[in-house]
Amino acid sequence: VKRHWEYFCPHSRTMKIFENKQTDQSNTENEAKFDFTVMSYNILSQNLLEDNSHLYKHCRQRLLFWAYRFPNILQEIKQLDADVLCLQEVQEDHYRTEIKSSLESLGYHCEYKMRTGRKPDGCAICFKTSKFSLISSNPVEFFRRDIPLLDRDNVGLVLLLQPRFHCKTNAAICIANTHLLYNPRRGDIKLTQLAMLLAEIATVAPQKDGTFCPIIICGDFNSVPGSPLYRFIKEGKLNYEGLSIGKVSGQEQFPRGQRILSIPIWPKKLGISQNCVYEIKQQQKEENAGEKLETAKLDKSQEIVIASEKLSSKLQHHFKLSSVYSHYFPETGIPEVTTCHSRSAVTVDYIFYSAASDDAAAQPGMEDSFHGGLKLLGRLALLTEKDLWTVNGLPNENNSSDHLPLLAKFRLIEW
Repeated sequence: VKRHWEYFCPHSRTMKIFENKQTDQSNTENEAKFDFTVMSYNILSQNLLEDNSHLYKHCRQRLLFWAYRFPNILQEIKQLDADVLCLQEVQEDHYRTEIKSSLESLGYHCEYKMRTGRKPDGCAICFKTSKFSLISSNPVEFFRRDIPLLDRDNVGLVLLLQPRFHCKTNAAICIANTHLLYNPRRGDIKLTQLAMLLAEIATVAPQKDGTFCPIIICGDFNSVPGSPLYRFIKEGKLNYEGLSIGKVSGQEQFPRGQRILSIPIWPKKLGISQNCVYEIKQQQKEENAGEKLETAKLDKSQEIVIASEKLSSKLQHHFKLSSVYSHYFPETGIPEVTTCHSRSAVTVDYIFYSAASDDAAAQPGMEDSFHGGLKLLGRLALLTEKDLWTVNGLPNENNSSDHLPLLAKFRLIEW
């Protein structure tokens, strides 16, 4: 299937294909620019493929063997040549024996987080060492033995990367990757997993001046565009009062599991506030700032906090995030799809990013985000379900996952 690049014009909200014209820019301006590409790709773990063979009835058997699929996936990665890869469903034994070494030979450094509970796959973030160096690697486990709600083995990974270029400030970029729970009827778990990822990002991404460095969040969110979970990521707030647990991800048209989300969704002992930050760290910050209260006072104020949080059904986060893709084709209104197999064709994979204030591709109303940030220069266009069935859906002879890779080109804007 042919996919083309869509480029964004610098000074208009419409999209145009750029010719490769060198614009006249003084060297000083060029010095402050850093362009890089990011891919998000669920490569379909062989174990999961074999456990869910009913989803691949449309495929010829030989196309489903790992020995057939891996060279195709590697070829796709080589061809698209992204500077950062966020991969999901990376099977641990395959990662150890061939994926890691293959990617290293292409100039990538790889960080990997396997799912908990002896699940055989996980998430990887790989980056070109010619473009970035690693500041820190922060795995996130969503399983918590002491919290019954969090009994699933999904994980996330958050990297802080240093661009290798001469810049005025000490620029860093935070890249996060996750694969949230699939179960359409457990929106409570999905939202809690997301809050845990956001809390980790909030710890990794702050800069010395109190603002956040630019953030990119990739992954398979098992939620569709416009769903409450999706809106929460993009709008930074969600009032979930009266929201039924099966409607959070929008995966099912007629959701079963009509239980209403409890307020709060997760227990206090998770240590994450309704603002999706670690409460312990918040408390330490206050103490470090010399605001030590006598214990009696502290107990009292904590009681008040707990009481007000119990009543609050509002989730918030502090990142202003845009989506690289628009999820519908503007001319026809037909949905883009990122995954397609025998049972469904939908969008569940995303690249979210903190847009610079002059980013024409970002949604309106984002102009106040912050001085620096990321400008979306282009994206590899997605396809419709119909397009994909012309090549017998996914996986097929050339595309060896049931997901398409998402690919975006960004410019780091300094301030």
